[in-house]
Amino acid sequence: MQTTTCQWNKNTGWAFPPGAAKSPQLVLYFGGLSTFSEHATALQELLARFPQAAVCGCSTAGEILGHRVQDDSVVAALVEFKTTKVRAVAEHAAAATDSEAVGRRAAARLNAPDLRHVLLLSDGLHINGTALVRGMRETLAPEIAITGGMAGDAARFQKTLVGLGSEVSEAQIVAIGLYGNDLVVGFGSRGGWEGFGPRRRITRSEGNVLFELDDQPALALYKRYLGERAAGLPATGLLFPLELTEGPADTDGVVRTILAVDEDRQSLTFAGDLPQKQYVRLMKATDEQIVGGAAAAGTEAAANSIPSNSLALMVSCVGRRLVLRQRTEEELESALRSLPAKTESIGFYSYGEVCPSKCNGFSELHNQTMTITLISERS
Repeated sequence: MQTTTCQWNKNTGWAFPPGAAKSPQLVLYFGGLSTFSEHATALQELLARFPQAAVCGCSTAGEILGHRVQDDSVVAALVEFKTTKVRAVAEHAAAATDSEAVGRRAAARLNAPDLRHVLLLSDGLHINGTALVRGMRETLAPEIAITGGMAGDAARFQKTLVGLGSEVSEAQIVAIGLYGNDLVVGFGSRGGWEGFGPRRRITRSEGNVLFELDDQPALALYKRYLGERAAGLPATGLLFPLELTEGPADTDGVVRTILAVDEDRQSLTFAGDLPQKQYVRLMKATDEQIVGGAAAAGTEAAANSIPSNSLALMVSCVGRRLVLRQRTEEELESALRSLPAKTESIGFYSYGEVCPSKCNGFSELHNQTMTITLISERS
């Protein structure tokens, strides 16, 4: 397997280093929203140069290349496998309520006896990530892991795009199947956040829309906790996500991040489901905890005897970037130190991350994590 990472410049186009992969089966690209308007030529150049490849990508809340994070740039990874086969499919959702069916359809199109892993890129605003992954998971064999993330739009929360080939649109998901016995994949997902304050019971919700906590309007209650920061919602909500647990005393939960608020309905919309009768509480994190979480994700991903010359797909939540600010690249450096030698890395800051859960092994949507997928082939 040969992997080449590269960057696009509006003055010079793509700069491919000497010895770059010439016939990649998979091209992953990530860019700011302007990638798909002002800088549409970046995608056009990739499609023209690699017509045989599955060219897949999405908009971001920051592009990752090595230990650097940038905005409104375009980065790409060219992956040329020796024996692994690649197939990518796109599906659209007419509404968020279609998310589970979209997941089932995509998974059914990829399903085959030699399928080994699925990479997933999803719209970050119009898709319910929990339902999407559930639909895929229930269609695929239990041993097939799903990893990836949900597209971003900086901290604006206005529009996200996902592309397969020349088809780039909102409310779209792209699922990439990797096939063959030589494929080696490792993955890890860690946060570094800690819960605080009282746990409150979800007394009214519909999918990923939260209406009431302890029979009180959810938005009003959340605003009381945020104080002056409430004026900046939904972006400031990324600084204080919710920990979701089944019981009031559970210690292992998932993190949920706000995508939108509705003043009229006094509701909060999240990237994933918040089932009624479960419990939530606020979370916070220090810079050191977030950087440490990234290192732990890298260690977990590399634990599967991953060969050198791997590709690391790094998907980190935009909320982590808002906390770290000028220290953002420290989490990338921390993660990279945990990975095998000669690992090429690329990725994006997201509105949600997808990875098997450490506690139950099921692929699911996470928020506020650094999620790393290591891809390689046996020699």
